[in-house]
Amino acid sequence: MRLVAEFTTEPFEVEGQPPAHATEAFQAAQEAGLECDFGPLGTSVRGEQQLLLPALTGVMEAAFANGATQVTLQVRRDG
Repeated sequence: MRLVAEFTTEPFEVEGQPPAHATEAFQAAQEAGLECDFGPLGTSVRGEQQLLLPALTGVMEAAFANGATQVTLQVRRDG
């Protein structure tokens, strides 16, 4: 089954480049082989359940290792 996950890392930084906790979480998702869409308020990733669910651990680890204080996550079926 295909799933979609949307996550937002905090704290938000309005000015300048996206913070490392956001960009590193995005990179972890890309490296896991997920279809990714980086946005100003969050990132969407898509993939098969057996690929996406384990990859979310790496995404959250990357976010917290790079300064995130919170990660908000939603997961649903694609389509």
